[in-house]
Amino acid sequence: MKIATTVEYAATPDEVFAVLSDAKFQEAKCAATAAVRHSATVKVVGDRTVITTERELPSDGLPDFAKSMVGDALKVTETQDWGPASDDGTRQGTVEMGVAGAPISLKGTLSLQPGGAGTVEALDAELKARVPLIGGKMEKAAAPPIEEAIAIEHQTAVEWLNR
Repeated sequence: MKIATTVEYAATPDEVFAVLSDAKFQEAKCAATAAVRHSATVKVVGDRTVITTERELPSDGLPDFAKSMVGDALKVTETQDWGPASDDGTRQGTVEMGVAGAPISLKGTLSLQPGGAGTVEALDAELKARVPLIGGKMEKAAAPPIEEAIAIEHQTAVEWLNR
């Protein structure tokens, strides 16, 4: 199942990336998504910035078939791997997300570039559930919380940029 979204920020790509690559912002993002427990790390490896978050989220609201796989909590790991900025601040990256104990994952690309109100961030990803017969149902159940988390991350970043 395709998940694609574009959001705008009233700041330069460099300013937006400074927020997105701040470990304290990543912690705030995790807390804003109702994580029971969470951690965030940001590592610079050569000219790449790797952001990893781990969240434990309540599985309330998941369909019974999904809850039976993950139990009372979802353990979600997200890794963003961003490349260096070009002269105008444009950056390209990848994102991968997995849920412990569940055969579901999200993989895709990220970009930050000048445009719109200042910067446009785009996500183009594929959500896959590798379960015969019910994979499509799992993807449909997982998509709304992922899209909600994207909206929460954007709102949290806007708040950080406005501080």
